[in-house]
Amino acid sequence: MMVRTQITLKSDSHRRAKRRAAERGISLAEYFRQMVERDLGEEPKGDISAIFGIGDSGGSDIANHKDEYIGEAFWQDYLRRTGQPPR
Repeated sequence: MMVRTQITLKSDSHRRAKRRAAERGISLAEYFRQMVERDLGEEPKGDISAIFGIGDSGGSDIANHKDEYIGEAFWQDYLRRTGQPPR
């Protein structure tokens, strides 16, 4: 579970931290999380970028066709429950 916190930085420190996070390709929040974990002796388990693309459908467009897909699923379920042959 994550807990939200707030910190105050000098403007120069904030600018430099943002730049360092950008150089690493991570958010400022992730940069701070990694710094705290490192200081506490809890190294990050892995790179978050490893999970990007896990849900890639390979080209289907579920967002635009979800109503059609749901309707088809309900229709097939109705036909199955009523014993009617698929059309």
